[in-house]
Amino acid sequence: MAVSQLKPTLGTLHLWGIAVGLVISGEYFGWSYGWGTAGTLGFLVTTLLVAVMYTCFIFSFTELTTAIPHAGGPFAYSLRAFGVTGGMIAGMATLIEFVFAPPAIAMAIGAYLNVQYPNLDPKVAAVGAYFVFMTLNIVGVSIAATFELVVTVLAVLELLVFMGVVAPAFSFSSFVLGGWAGSDTFSLGALSGIFAAIPFAIWFFLAIEGAAMAAEEAKDPKRTIPRAYIAGILTLVSLAISVMIFAGGVGDWRALANINDPLPMAMKSVVGNNSTWMHMLVWIGLFGLVASFHGIILGYSRQFFALARAGFLPKGLAKLSRFHTPHRAILAGGVVGIAAILSDGLVNLQGMTLTAAMITMSVFGAIVMYIVSMLSLFKLRRSEPDLERTFRAPGYPVVPAIALLLAVVCLVAMVWFNTLICGIFIGLMAVGMLFCVAVRSQNAGTVALASE
Repeated sequence: MAVSQLKPTLGTLHLWGIAVGLVISGEYFGWSYGWGTAGTLGFLVTTLLVAVMYTCFIFSFTELTTAIPHAGGPFAYSLRAFGVTGGMIAGMATLIEFVFAPPAIAMAIGAYLNVQYPNLDPKVAAVGAYFVFMTLNIVGVSIAATFELVVTVLAVLELLVFMGVVAPAFSFSSFVLGGWAGSDTFSLGALSGIFAAIPFAIWFFLAIEGAAMAAEEAKDPKRTIPRAYIAGILTLVSLAISVMIFAGGVGDWRALANINDPLPMAMKSVVGNNSTWMHMLVWIGLFGLVASFHGIILGYSRQFFALARAGFLPKGLAKLSRFHTPHRAILAGGVVGIAAILSDGLVNLQGMTLTAAMITMSVFGAIVMYIVSMLSLFKLRRSEPDLERTFRAPGYPVVPAIALLLAVVCLVAMVWFNTLICGIFIGLMAVGMLFCVAVRSQNAGTVALASE
């Protein structure tokens, strides 16, 4: 089937479901690794700083999404602002973010299922999740988005249930005990932990910007996207801080650090292993993981699709199935993710678990993309002042400048504390951009820029 346009079928509620669903697994797992680095109080400081960055970023990013509703999202904005090089940097960074997040989520799905079925290998469950949800994404975006909305609503409700069940056992003294990187007092070590924990605070919000990649499939994107984004970021900030505080105050928070299922373990300490509440959390909690896993597959496939359609990747990745979905792009990201899962235990990444390493790699891609996107916003304000902007970043230029500054701080801290992962990230970026150059040279004269 020939390359064609994606069909606009999504409304505001669907887009909210995608925006929140992409991220909601971050409330269920991954963030607790930050406790092992910074302690509860240190990580709370990290999370508040990152929440400010994301709030400023989303209010600024929405201007780009509504002005340039394109499946490439950040790739399209940077291509228009800075040309081919800018487009390649943003495109590759976004691909790394969206391709390396799903393996971490799939492993968490495996860990949650292992709680119920101890004989089930988490890797087998993780790979099985890829096959199930790649298939669902291929069948059609309207079906996929409706499914995403349903599981997202269930996941949000389950987080509220979790907080209600553990609230009677909450103790503020338990939450603050050793809260500064294992100490009761603030120190330079605690400050170091605050910066080292940045990737895990970002995991609370990572990929919300992925809803931009559904912009071509949105009905009236200039109205629906701002509503979905603003409601989405407010939902996520509230849930992230609330879940972290409630989970940290129900017992020894150190037992929840560095595991893939902190919420079931926190609830177990309150209601016991065989409680109905406990089983409900495990099963409905899976919806949170599934919502993000399923939504990020949608996100990475649209990025592959947009890069291929613009001539930066092989044209075959931009072909659509009979369901009008980029099936080859969906499968391409799945191959990378399954390979990452199967490599667990074969590669030593500075003593990190596979989940922590994949989270960190994904966050590197996200932060680079955030920086390039904010620079694109400033550049387009100057170079295209007459571009139709139905939504303008409030408090411009201060709000996007805050997002840009905090993103740069996050990137510097991540490079400092994750040198090996940083090196691998730079290598992947270089290889990806060289591949784009090679493909473009083969497609010379036929490249369709996003601005055309």
